[in-house]
Amino acid sequence: MTQHHRSADESRLERGRRALAEIDGEAGEKVVAALKDIAPDFATYVIEFPFGDIYCRPGLDLRAREIATVAALTAMGNAAPQLKVHIAAALNVGLSREEITEIIMQMAVYAGFPAALNGLFAAQEVFEQKRAAVKVG
Repeated sequence: MTQHHRSADESRLERGRRALAEIDGEAGEKVVAALKDIAPDFATYVIEFPFGDIYCRPGLDLRAREIATVAALTAMGNAAPQLKVHIAAALNVGLSREEITEIIMQMAVYAGFPAALNGLFAAQEVFEQKRAAVKVG
């Protein structure tokens, strides 16, 4: 996966949209579209800051950033929808199902078994959706 470097001729929003498309694909666009009616400015903030600024920083590749994100969202224990989006993103940027499962299992040490269990069930759902999409496609 490519690193999204900052460019002087590209706005934060443009850079963020490019990163979002590569990292989260259709799932990211659905989140942004869902915000259009209630908080369109917030949709812009979600694109500009996390994706246009943070994900495009040098120092970590997208794979490493998704490892950190899956771990953090699992440890939070209350962000299942976002965790599912980022589990799919982790697959998109090259992590295997086994690696994602190990990341989530490790969070039992730091966030407890309930958070890890919920994370594993979220991963199972994403993996099943991906399997079903491959069978259909």
